Amino acid sequence: MTKILIIYTGGTIGMVNNPLTGSLIPFDFEQIQQNVPELARLNYHLSVHSFDPILDSSNMDPVIWAELAGIIEKTYNDYDGFVVLHGSDTMAYTASALSFMLKNLAKPVVLTGSQLPIGEIRTDAKENLITALEIVATKNNGFAMVPEVCIYFDYQLFRGNRSIKYNSEKFEAFQSPNYHILAEAGVNLSFYNNYINELPKEPLQVQSNFNANIGVLKLYPGITAQAVQAITRSAVDAIVLETFGSGNTTTAQWFIDSLQAAIDQGKLIVDISQCQGGSVELGKYETSKKLQQMGIISGFDMTFEATVTKLMYLMGQNLTNTEIAGLMEQSLRGELTA
Repeated sequence: MTKILIIYTGGTIGMVNNPLTGSLIPFDFEQIQQNVPELARLNYHLSVHSFDPILDSSNMDPVIWAELAGIIEKTYNDYDGFVVLHGSDTMAYTASALSFMLKNLAKPVVLTGSQLPIGEIRTDAKENLITALEIVATKNNGFAMVPEVCIYFDYQLFRGNRSIKYNSEKFEAFQSPNYHILAEAGVNLSFYNNYINELPKEPLQVQSNFNANIGVLKLYPGITAQAVQAITRSAVDAIVLETFGSGNTTTAQWFIDSLQAAIDQGKLIVDISQCQGGSVELGKYETSKKLQQMGIISGFDMTFEATVTKLMYLMGQNLTNTEIAGLMEQSLRGELTA
Protein backbone atom coordinates (compact mmCIF):
# COMPACT_ATOMS: atom_id res chain seq x y z
CA MET A 1 0.00 0.00 0.00
CA THR A 2 1.23 3.48 -0.88
CA LYS A 3 2.36 5.35 2.22
CA ILE A 4 2.13 9.14 2.28
CA LEU A 5 2.94 11.59 5.04
CA ILE A 6 0.74 14.67 5.21
CA ILE A 7 2.52 17.55 6.94
CA TYR A 8 0.04 20.17 8.09
CA THR A 9 1.69 23.52 8.80
CA GLY A 10 -1.47 25.63 8.81
CA GLY A 11 -3.39 27.70 6.30
CA THR A 12 -6.94 28.06 5.09
CA ILE A 13 -7.19 24.44 3.98
CA GLY A 14 -7.29 23.21 7.58
CA MET A 15 -10.03 25.53 8.77
CA VAL A 16 -13.67 24.85 9.59
CA ASN A 17 -16.45 27.11 10.85
CA ASN A 18 -17.07 27.16 14.57
CA PRO A 19 -20.87 26.75 14.75
CA LEU A 20 -21.00 28.72 18.01
CA THR A 21 -19.03 31.79 16.94
CA GLY A 22 -19.10 31.61 13.15
CA SER A 23 -15.34 32.19 13.02
CA LEU A 24 -12.79 29.95 11.37
CA ILE A 25 -10.87 27.56 13.58
CA PRO A 26 -8.37 24.80 12.71
CA PHE A 27 -9.63 21.24 12.86
CA ASP A 28 -7.59 18.32 14.15
CA PHE A 29 -5.88 16.91 11.08
CA GLU A 30 -5.45 13.60 12.86
CA GLN A 31 -9.15 13.14 12.05
CA ILE A 32 -8.68 14.17 8.44
CA GLN A 33 -10.69 11.27 7.02
CA GLN A 34 -13.72 12.37 9.03
CA ASN A 35 -13.57 15.74 7.26
CA VAL A 36 -12.65 14.29 3.86
CA PRO A 37 -14.32 10.84 3.73
CA GLU A 38 -13.36 10.50 0.05
CA LEU A 39 -9.79 9.74 1.18
CA ALA A 40 -10.84 6.24 2.23
CA ARG A 41 -11.52 5.37 -1.41
CA LEU A 42 -7.90 6.10 -2.38
CA ASN A 43 -6.64 3.06 -0.49
CA TYR A 44 -3.49 4.84 0.71
CA HIS A 45 -1.88 4.55 4.11
CA LEU A 46 -1.95 8.15 5.33
CA SER A 47 -0.07 9.53 8.31
CA VAL A 48 -0.35 13.10 9.56
CA HIS A 49 2.20 15.34 11.22
CA SER A 50 0.63 18.59 12.44
CA PHE A 51 2.64 21.59 13.52
CA ASP A 52 1.85 22.70 17.04
CA PRO A 53 0.95 25.48 17.04
CA ILE A 54 -0.14 25.73 13.43
CA LEU A 55 1.21 28.70 11.52
CA ASP A 56 -0.19 31.45 9.39
CA SER A 57 2.03 31.27 6.34
CA SER A 58 2.98 34.94 6.80
CA ASN A 59 5.05 33.75 9.77
CA MET A 60 7.13 31.29 7.70
CA ASP A 61 10.89 31.71 8.00
CA PRO A 62 14.11 29.70 7.48
CA VAL A 63 13.76 28.05 10.91
CA ILE A 64 10.41 26.57 9.88
CA TRP A 65 11.81 25.57 6.48
CA ALA A 66 14.61 23.70 8.24
CA GLU A 67 12.05 21.98 10.47
CA LEU A 68 10.07 20.88 7.42
CA ALA A 69 13.18 19.56 5.70
CA GLY A 70 14.13 17.74 8.90
CA ILE A 71 10.76 15.99 9.07
CA ILE A 72 11.14 14.83 5.48
CA GLU A 73 14.72 13.68 6.08
CA LYS A 74 13.79 11.76 9.23
CA THR A 75 10.86 9.94 7.61
CA TYR A 76 12.21 9.76 4.05
CA ASN A 77 12.60 5.97 3.97
CA ASP A 78 9.19 5.35 5.54
CA TYR A 79 7.01 6.99 2.90
CA ASP A 80 6.54 7.06 -0.87
CA GLY A 81 6.10 10.82 -0.79
CA PHE A 82 4.94 13.86 1.10
CA VAL A 83 2.07 16.34 0.91
CA VAL A 84 2.68 19.64 2.71
CA LEU A 85 -0.46 21.62 3.56
CA HIS A 86 0.49 25.27 3.68
CA GLY A 87 -1.02 28.72 3.51
CA SER A 88 -0.92 30.03 -0.03
CA ASP A 89 0.58 33.45 0.69
CA THR A 90 4.17 32.23 1.12
CA MET A 91 3.81 28.77 -0.41
CA ALA A 92 6.10 29.63 -3.35
CA TYR A 93 8.85 30.71 -0.93
CA THR A 94 8.61 27.47 1.04
CA ALA A 95 8.53 25.35 -2.11
CA SER A 96 11.61 27.14 -3.46
CA ALA A 97 13.47 26.81 -0.17
CA LEU A 98 12.68 23.09 0.13
CA SER A 99 13.83 22.48 -3.42
CA PHE A 100 17.29 23.80 -2.55
CA MET A 101 17.51 22.08 0.83
CA LEU A 102 16.50 18.64 -0.48
CA LYS A 103 19.38 17.80 -2.79
CA ASN A 104 19.01 14.56 -4.81
CA LEU A 105 15.31 14.31 -3.97
CA ALA A 106 13.88 11.11 -5.46
CA LYS A 107 10.37 11.33 -4.03
CA PRO A 108 7.57 13.84 -4.58
CA VAL A 109 7.05 16.67 -2.12
CA VAL A 110 3.83 18.41 -3.13
CA LEU A 111 2.68 21.59 -1.42
CA THR A 112 -0.97 22.48 -1.62
CA GLY A 113 -3.61 24.50 0.18
CA SER A 114 -6.83 26.23 -0.69
CA GLN A 115 -8.54 29.55 -1.09
CA LEU A 116 -11.61 28.44 0.89
CA PRO A 117 -11.70 26.38 4.11
CA ILE A 118 -12.22 22.65 3.79
CA GLY A 119 -15.64 22.88 5.47
CA GLU A 120 -17.13 25.31 2.94
CA ILE A 121 -19.58 23.93 0.37
CA ARG A 122 -17.72 25.50 -2.60
CA THR A 123 -14.26 24.75 -1.24
CA ASP A 124 -11.31 23.98 -3.49
CA ALA A 125 -9.59 22.25 -0.56
CA LYS A 126 -10.83 18.71 -1.16
CA GLU A 127 -9.87 18.60 -4.83
CA ASN A 128 -6.45 20.09 -4.17
CA LEU A 129 -5.73 17.63 -1.36
CA ILE A 130 -7.05 14.52 -3.11
CA THR A 131 -5.25 15.21 -6.38
CA ALA A 132 -2.02 16.12 -4.58
CA LEU A 133 -2.16 12.71 -2.91
CA GLU A 134 -2.79 10.99 -6.25
CA ILE A 135 0.18 12.78 -7.80
CA VAL A 136 2.43 11.70 -4.94
CA ALA A 137 1.23 8.11 -5.32
CA THR A 138 1.79 7.95 -9.10
CA LYS A 139 4.81 5.92 -10.16
CA ASN A 140 6.57 5.08 -13.39
CA ASN A 141 8.26 1.67 -13.48
CA GLY A 142 8.26 1.62 -9.70
CA PHE A 143 9.80 5.08 -9.28
CA ALA A 144 8.19 8.41 -8.42
CA MET A 145 6.66 10.10 -11.44
CA VAL A 146 7.55 13.55 -10.10
CA PRO A 147 10.73 13.41 -7.98
CA GLU A 148 10.83 17.07 -7.02
CA VAL A 149 9.25 19.79 -4.88
CA CYS A 150 6.03 21.01 -6.50
CA ILE A 151 2.94 23.10 -5.92
CA TYR A 152 -0.46 21.71 -6.86
CA PHE A 153 -3.32 24.17 -7.16
CA ASP A 154 -6.49 24.29 -9.24
CA TYR A 155 -5.83 21.33 -11.54
CA GLN A 156 -2.22 22.22 -12.31
CA LEU A 157 1.11 20.99 -10.93
CA PHE A 158 3.94 23.53 -10.95
CA ARG A 159 7.65 23.21 -10.24
CA GLY A 160 7.95 24.73 -6.79
CA ASN A 161 10.88 27.03 -7.51
CA ARG A 162 9.23 28.32 -10.69
CA SER A 163 5.95 29.28 -9.05
CA ILE A 164 4.44 32.57 -7.99
CA LYS A 165 1.18 33.41 -6.27
CA TYR A 166 -0.47 35.88 -8.60
CA ASN A 167 -4.06 36.06 -7.36
CA SER A 168 -5.59 36.15 -3.90
CA GLU A 169 -9.23 35.84 -4.97
CA LYS A 170 -9.36 33.17 -7.69
CA PHE A 171 -9.00 29.43 -7.22
CA GLU A 172 -6.22 29.50 -9.82
CA ALA A 173 -3.94 31.32 -7.40
CA PHE A 174 -0.58 30.23 -8.86
CA GLN A 175 1.30 30.57 -12.10
CA SER A 176 4.64 29.46 -13.50
CA PRO A 177 5.38 32.26 -15.97
CA ASN A 178 8.74 31.00 -17.25
CA TYR A 179 8.29 27.23 -17.12
CA HIS A 180 5.79 24.70 -18.39
CA ILE A 181 3.48 23.01 -15.91
CA LEU A 182 4.52 19.51 -14.82
CA ALA A 183 1.08 17.92 -14.83
CA GLU A 184 -2.57 18.72 -15.36
CA ALA A 185 -5.60 17.14 -13.73
CA GLY A 186 -8.54 16.64 -16.07
CA VAL A 187 -10.49 13.45 -16.58
CA ASN A 188 -7.05 11.84 -16.29
CA LEU A 189 -3.80 12.97 -14.72
CA SER A 190 -1.56 14.09 -17.57
CA PHE A 191 2.16 14.34 -16.81
CA TYR A 192 4.53 16.35 -19.02
CA ASN A 193 7.59 14.16 -18.63
CA ASN A 194 9.93 16.36 -20.67
CA TYR A 195 9.64 19.09 -18.04
CA ILE A 196 10.05 16.92 -14.93
CA ASN A 197 13.43 16.55 -13.22
CA GLU A 198 15.19 13.25 -13.78
CA LEU A 199 15.64 10.82 -10.91
CA PRO A 200 18.89 11.57 -9.06
CA LYS A 201 21.67 9.00 -8.94
CA GLU A 202 22.96 10.04 -5.52
CA PRO A 203 21.22 9.66 -2.12
CA LEU A 204 19.24 12.47 -0.54
CA GLN A 205 21.26 15.22 1.15
CA VAL A 206 19.54 17.78 3.35
CA GLN A 207 21.28 21.13 3.76
CA SER A 208 19.23 23.49 5.90
CA ASN A 209 21.61 26.28 6.90
CA PHE A 210 20.37 29.66 5.68
CA ASN A 211 21.70 33.19 5.84
CA ALA A 212 18.70 35.50 5.54
CA ASN A 213 20.66 38.77 5.70
CA ILE A 214 19.39 40.04 2.35
CA GLY A 215 18.16 43.44 1.23
CA VAL A 216 15.75 44.12 -1.62
CA LEU A 217 16.00 47.16 -3.88
CA LYS A 218 13.11 47.63 -6.29
CA LEU A 219 13.67 50.35 -8.84
CA TYR A 220 11.12 52.88 -10.04
CA PRO A 221 11.40 56.04 -12.16
CA GLY A 222 12.48 58.91 -9.93
CA ILE A 223 14.03 56.78 -7.20
CA THR A 224 16.32 58.91 -5.06
CA ALA A 225 19.90 58.43 -3.94
CA GLN A 226 18.68 58.42 -0.35
CA ALA A 227 16.30 55.53 -1.02
CA VAL A 228 18.94 53.51 -2.89
CA GLN A 229 21.67 54.10 -0.34
CA ALA A 230 19.36 53.07 2.50
CA ILE A 231 19.77 49.56 1.04
CA THR A 232 23.26 49.64 -0.47
CA ARG A 233 24.81 51.07 2.71
CA SER A 234 22.90 48.78 5.08
CA ALA A 235 24.56 45.89 6.90
CA VAL A 236 23.26 43.19 4.56
CA ASP A 237 25.35 40.51 2.88
CA ALA A 238 23.47 40.52 -0.42
CA ILE A 239 20.97 42.60 -2.36
CA VAL A 240 18.28 41.49 -4.77
CA LEU A 241 17.97 44.24 -7.37
CA GLU A 242 14.58 44.30 -9.08
CA THR A 243 15.18 46.05 -12.38
CA PHE A 244 13.21 47.08 -15.46
CA GLY A 245 12.57 44.79 -18.42
CA SER A 246 15.53 42.56 -19.24
CA GLY A 247 17.64 43.83 -16.35
CA ASN A 248 17.92 47.56 -17.04
CA THR A 249 18.51 50.41 -14.59
CA THR A 250 19.09 54.12 -14.61
CA THR A 251 22.56 55.05 -15.81
CA ALA A 252 22.84 58.01 -13.40
CA GLN A 253 26.36 58.10 -12.03
CA TRP A 254 25.26 58.34 -8.40
CA PHE A 255 23.31 55.10 -8.86
CA ILE A 256 26.22 53.23 -10.45
CA ASP A 257 28.55 54.54 -7.74
CA SER A 258 26.15 53.32 -5.03
CA LEU A 259 26.13 49.80 -6.46
CA GLN A 260 29.88 49.78 -6.91
CA ALA A 261 30.42 50.87 -3.32
CA ALA A 262 28.22 48.01 -2.12
CA ILE A 263 30.19 45.51 -4.22
CA ASP A 264 33.47 46.93 -2.91
CA GLN A 265 32.17 46.28 0.62
CA GLY A 266 31.72 42.59 -0.24
CA LYS A 267 28.00 42.61 -0.93
CA LEU A 268 26.55 40.32 -3.59
CA ILE A 269 24.02 41.92 -5.94
CA VAL A 270 21.63 39.81 -8.02
CA ASP A 271 19.70 41.39 -10.86
CA ILE A 272 16.19 40.05 -11.55
CA SER A 273 13.42 41.56 -13.63
CA GLN A 274 10.28 43.16 -12.26
CA CYS A 275 8.45 41.45 -15.13
CA GLN A 276 6.89 38.11 -14.27
CA GLY A 277 7.77 36.70 -17.68
CA GLY A 278 11.09 36.86 -19.51
CA SER A 279 14.71 36.89 -18.47
CA VAL A 280 17.47 39.27 -17.44
CA GLU A 281 19.99 39.76 -20.25
CA LEU A 282 22.80 41.87 -18.85
CA GLY A 283 24.57 43.88 -21.54
CA LYS A 284 21.76 43.65 -24.09
CA TYR A 285 21.09 47.37 -23.66
CA GLU A 286 23.42 50.16 -22.64
CA THR A 287 21.37 50.56 -19.46
CA SER A 288 22.60 47.18 -18.16
CA LYS A 289 26.07 46.97 -19.71
CA LYS A 290 27.70 48.73 -16.78
CA LEU A 291 26.07 46.31 -14.35
CA GLN A 292 27.60 43.41 -16.24
CA GLN A 293 31.03 45.04 -16.14
CA MET A 294 30.74 45.63 -12.38
CA GLY A 295 30.17 41.94 -11.70
CA ILE A 296 26.50 42.08 -10.81
CA ILE A 297 25.00 38.59 -10.90
CA SER A 298 22.30 37.75 -13.42
CA GLY A 299 19.20 36.11 -12.01
CA PHE A 300 18.13 35.18 -15.55
CA ASP A 301 14.45 34.14 -15.37
CA MET A 302 14.26 33.19 -11.69
CA THR A 303 11.25 34.25 -9.68
CA PHE A 304 11.76 36.62 -6.79
CA GLU A 305 10.91 33.78 -4.41
CA ALA A 306 13.51 31.45 -5.91
CA THR A 307 16.15 34.19 -6.01
CA VAL A 308 15.76 35.10 -2.35
CA THR A 309 15.69 31.51 -1.06
CA LYS A 310 18.56 30.41 -3.30
CA LEU A 311 20.69 33.29 -2.03
CA MET A 312 19.84 32.43 1.58
CA TYR A 313 20.68 28.79 0.91
CA LEU A 314 24.03 29.43 -0.82
CA MET A 315 25.11 32.04 1.70
CA GLY A 316 24.54 29.48 4.44
CA GLN A 317 26.96 26.97 2.87
CA ASN A 318 30.29 28.62 3.83
CA LEU A 319 31.10 29.47 0.21
CA THR A 320 33.13 32.38 -1.10
CA ASN A 321 31.36 35.23 -2.89
CA THR A 322 32.91 34.04 -6.17
CA GLU A 323 31.51 30.55 -5.63
CA ILE A 324 28.08 31.91 -4.71
CA ALA A 325 28.04 34.17 -7.77
CA GLY A 326 28.87 31.23 -10.02
CA LEU A 327 26.19 28.99 -8.51
CA MET A 328 23.55 31.74 -8.62
CA GLU A 329 23.90 31.75 -12.42
CA GLN A 330 23.66 27.94 -12.65
CA SER A 331 20.53 25.82 -12.48
CA LEU A 332 20.73 23.75 -9.29
CA ARG A 333 17.16 22.40 -9.13
CA GLY A 334 15.68 23.58 -12.41
CA GLU A 335 15.00 27.07 -11.05
CA LEU A 336 16.39 29.00 -14.03
CA THR A 337 16.94 28.84 -17.75
CA ALA A 338 20.51 29.95 -18.40
